[in-house]
Amino acid sequence: MAAAAETAGLPLEKVEVHKMMLGGGFGRRGAPQDFVRQGVAIARALPGVPVKLMWSREEDMQHGFYRPASLVRMRAGLDAQGRVVSMHTRIACPSILKVLVPQALRQGIDFTAVRGFTDMPYTVPNQRVDYAMRNGHVPVGFWRAPGQQNPFYRECFVDELAAAAGKDPLDFRLGMLKAGDKNRLVLEAVARAAGWGSALPPGVHRGLAVADGFGSYTAMVAEASVDARGTLRLHRVVVAIDSGHVVNPDTCRAQAESNVIYGLGAVLYQENTVRDGRIVESNFHDFPLPGIAEMPNVETVLVPTGDFWGGHGEPAILPLAPAVCNAIFAATGQRIRSLPLRRHDLRRA
Repeated sequence: MAAAAETAGLPLEKVEVHKMMLGGGFGRRGAPQDFVRQGVAIARALPGVPVKLMWSREEDMQHGFYRPASLVRMRAGLDAQGRVVSMHTRIACPSILKVLVPQALRQGIDFTAVRGFTDMPYTVPNQRVDYAMRNGHVPVGFWRAPGQQNPFYRECFVDELAAAAGKDPLDFRLGMLKAGDKNRLVLEAVARAAGWGSALPPGVHRGLAVADGFGSYTAMVAEASVDARGTLRLHRVVVAIDSGHVVNPDTCRAQAESNVIYGLGAVLYQENTVRDGRIVESNFHDFPLPGIAEMPNVETVLVPTGDFWGGHGEPAILPLAPAVCNAIFAATGQRIRSLPLRRHDLRRA
């Protein structure tokens, strides 16, 4: 409404907005309302004429607000028993809030850029997180599961630490989580459901990750194989979610499955490339979606502990990338430190 009033040069009380049946304020609807301003500007130029503004997919994709690129450097120290005694995380990332909701910055810090580290569930005696806000010329906005890049960094790094300590990835994580911690509960639940430690078919390996977001706690096990040509096949994904309460179990499971489908596209293929001052990708031919043959079997375990209310719309995206990448390490010995996977040669290291 404010965007329409400003563009029309009218006071707010002279603007009437008819709300249609829509989903939430995601994507462009949560951005600075450029489409509203365009529609109002066209209507002003054509008084008395009904105006309907539609963007093509190419226009929408090449004039969007994009998930912020980020770079993270992590260092940690282990004692003689293989326990993590220190961790230093350095984050460079544009700020979404500075552009869209500047009043939400906390002492100049965008919490969406650092969450997952500043509220890390693991008990580490000595921790430091440094954040450099670096906003460039690419407009940034929220992507489903804001802050999802940090569980990728953190959970892949924790997996590296487990390997360095010579410990099982599950046991290593549980050793850093207190009894009763929600992250611990979902890790234990997903390990039971996935049969962690049990035999797998030849060439199939497991990866593990845990993350919290939107008031819920999610752990995931991915089972994957990589053939001699470096082709990845994701066979099975097991998800355990504690959202406190569950009202409609079928809807919750459907949300978890949709999280896996949506997140898998970003893990495997999707990226935006800036060339000559513009976004290159314009449609599904160069911004592909996973095909049905690439979809793994998804099993969802609901473990509501009953003392809070969390969401199901986005949290299962958070552990997907690290679970898949940790499974790739188990299969090939190769660590993945950037996405999407199509950039990488996945043949055995």
